[in-house]
Amino acid sequence: MSTQTTIEWTEQTWNPTVGCTKISPGCQNCYAETMARRLKAMGVNGYENGFKLTLLPQRLSDPLQRKKPTIYFVNSMSDLFHEKIPAAYIQQVFDVMKKAPQHTFQVLTKRADKMTEFFKTYQASTNAWLGATVENKQHGIPRIDQLRKVEAHVRFLSIEPLLEDLGKLDLSGIHWIIVGGESGPKARLMKPEWVMNIKRQCEEQNVAFFFKQWGGWGADGKKRAKKENGRLLQGRTWDEVPHRLSEAFLFR
Repeated sequence: MSTQTTIEWTEQTWNPTVGCTKISPGCQNCYAETMARRLKAMGVNGYENGFKLTLLPQRLSDPLQRKKPTIYFVNSMSDLFHEKIPAAYIQQVFDVMKKAPQHTFQVLTKRADKMTEFFKTYQASTNAWLGATVENKQHGIPRIDQLRKVEAHVRFLSIEPLLEDLGKLDLSGIHWIIVGGESGPKARLMKPEWVMNIKRQCEEQNVAFFFKQWGGWGADGKKRAKKENGRLLQGRTWDEVPHRLSEAFLFR
């Protein structure tokens, strides 16, 4: 099942698996876990197991049914490189991407080491963008180093939730960075200077910068609804994307 999404940096989500397990501080207040439980209560197909990892092979062909070029966020409700997902199934997912060259597929993982291992024996198609989540120095920086080892048309980082200042970053081989604060009732604070440090380094190292949201804490350090805090940084929105996708976003 592919669905429309309000995520600012994509168009639709495609979840050939759902469910996950927590492995680092960024997982603490997982939005997907909360959503999965809600969908289970509503009786939505695919969520009978709630947030328990579940493979859904019946969804594999979904992107093939859509001719209109679409930007898909793959596994917004899971992690495609979860240690319990067989490599053969991961390959099936990427084989679908090869069969749908009209689409762009954004794959994001916190298990960059497994992703690196998978791509030692598999070549991703150019419409498969590969990304890693970065929330802090301890867990995030090693993921950047792992991602850099993977051959990909576009490599990107989702720095959300940003939980601390990341210091100096080596962004060589990285094409796109998305930054955002945590949302929800238990959201943790993201400071403006942390965001500006990343933005400055993106400019210096020629990396596209996309500011997604402040989340549950505003730029003024006050807690309020995510919508009220908005996504303005320095008085404007920052929606940069790699040049390979610029037209797709321009004509959305």
